Parts: sequence; structure tokens; C-alpha cells
Amino acid sequence: MNEIVVQILAGRDLQFDEAFELANTCEPAELYRAADDLREHLHKKSLDLCSIVNAKSGKCSEDCKFCAQSAHYDVDVVSYDVVDIVQAVELAKENEQYGVQRFSLVTAGKTVSERQLEEFRVIYEKLHEETHLSFCASMGLLTPEKALKLKEMGVARYHCNLETSRSYFGSVCTTHTWHEKVATIKIARDAGLEVCSGGIIGMGESLAQRLEMAFELRELGILSIPLNILTPIKDTPFGHLQPLSVGEVLTCVAMFRLINPQAVIRLAGGRNLLGSEQNKCFTAGANGAIVGNYLTTVGNTLSEDIAMFRALGFDVDGNAK
Repeated sequence: MNEIVVQILAGRDLQFDEAFELANTCEPAELYRAADDLREHLHKKSLDLCSIVNAKSGKCSEDCKFCAQSAHYDVDVVSYDVVDIVQAVELAKENEQYGVQRFSLVTAGKTVSERQLEEFRVIYEKLHEETHLSFCASMGLLTPEKALKLKEMGVARYHCNLETSRSYFGSVCTTHTWHEKVATIKIARDAGLEVCSGGIIGMGESLAQRLEMAFELRELGILSIPLNILTPIKDTPFGHLQPLSVGEVLTCVAMFRLINPQAVIRLAGGRNLLGSEQNKCFTAGANGAIVGNYLTTVGNTLSEDIAMFRALGFDVDGNAK
């Protein structure tokens, strides 16, 4: 593993077959240590923190089998068209106070309308006035026109998860395609937006398919990769699945680091399923996190997260409490 880390630092990319072999045969502690050594060499003690607000909730037309916000499933979630602007600004300010660098408006649905975009413009304008955060958007599939409008609003980064590998996507969603996701990523990039894209692990996919997603993200040149751990939600098609073990999660984190050495590997929704062991993700190659509560699942409090990151020795920028 030490030799592999040296080779990656020298610019050699892992190939799929050797990544699959490492994930299956390497002694876990050695694998995690190597991934974290690589993270230390390339990213030092920096930690990239972001937070999100559910800007449009529920009544989603898509049938993603993991999601409580889909109108296809009988799950009790709060629905609204546009988040209250005061609530959004207060949440952004709280996150900034704790040292979070980025804040995103996230919407349910396949895409947003031009009318909705204009409503979100007002929120972004207020956020720019009240904070010094960098702003992101996660609003489904894009057209070039919508991407340019977001850029004009001061959005710096667009988020569009692949969700899973191309080979498994049809088992997760049938109302849009993996290729449409990739097209949106390219549209966002063409508009001058940075791109954030990752997925969810633990949806019944194989280890090979998790690695496939990591390689697909590398091919797309993604440098911010959120990894979500499926939280099975009752009355969704994936509600019966058993959560991944800590070891399965750590192996995935380590392999994503080795395959995408320059990227921020960002722990996102579901890490609270690991309880007190979630800190191990940040000693297995992760160097970023989405903090605070998530869209339809509960995360750690900000103070809990900041305390954990500081105890691990990471630098947390800003006026963190």
C-alpha cells in the first residue's frame, strides 16, 4: 500500500481491476491508513464543510427508490414550494458562525421552473447581503439557460449526484436517466459553475458498482464528491434494506480517496448511522462533510460536528464556536 500511495502521488491513476483487488484483499486497517496518508499528503489538515437547506420540499415527480420526497410513495413529509427566506438566512448565518464555507439551496423535483428560479433569486440576493458564504444550488436537471441564470445569481457550484453507477441506475430510478445527470453536469460546467457530484451507497449495489461510480466521477473530473449512506426510510422501496456495516463504509471511503486523490471526499447524509464510529471515516481518507440536519434524515448538530473535527486535528475555518 505504501508503494501504491507513492505511485498515486507521482501521478499514476489506479485502474479498475487493481482497485477491485485492493478493496477485496487488502487488510482493512492498512487500506484505511494508506488512504488517509494520501489525504494528508495532498490536502493536509484542511476540511471542506458545507450545509444545505431544503428549499423546495416534497411532491417530487421522480421515482427514486431511496427518497421520502417522491410523490410515488406514501411517506409523511412536509411539502412546500419555497422555503421561508427568514429561515434560510438564519440557517446560513448559524452555519457561517461555526466555520462552514458553503451553503446550498436544494430542491425536490426533476427540475425547477423559471418562476421558481426567480423566487430563489430573491433568497440568494438576501444571503449575499447577510453572509460571506459561497453559494451552491442543487435543483435537478438543468438547461443551459437555467445554468446561466444561477451563475448570474452568484451561485458558484452546482450539485447533481450521479446517485449510483451507470450499470445500477435503472434499479434506483426509472423516471430519468444516468445520462441526463451527466448532461446536467456538463451544462453546469459550460456555464462556468463548479460541480459537486457523488452518490448513495447501500442501495443494494455491489462493491464493484460502488467502484464503478468512483471511476465515473473521476472520468468526469469531479473534485467535490459527497458520499451518502442510505438511511432506509419506511414505505419507500428501499425501506427494507439493511444499513451498511462500518467496515463497508470505510472501505468505500478509502477507495474513493485512492481513485480520486485530488477530490474532496465529502461525508454527507447517513453518517450518523455509524454513531460514535463515524469519526473513522475521517481517518480513512475523507476530508469534507455536509453538516447539520439533512433533507429528510437527521444529522449531527453543528456543535457536535465541529467538536469531532477539532478532536481529529482538522483545521476548521471561520469563527467556529
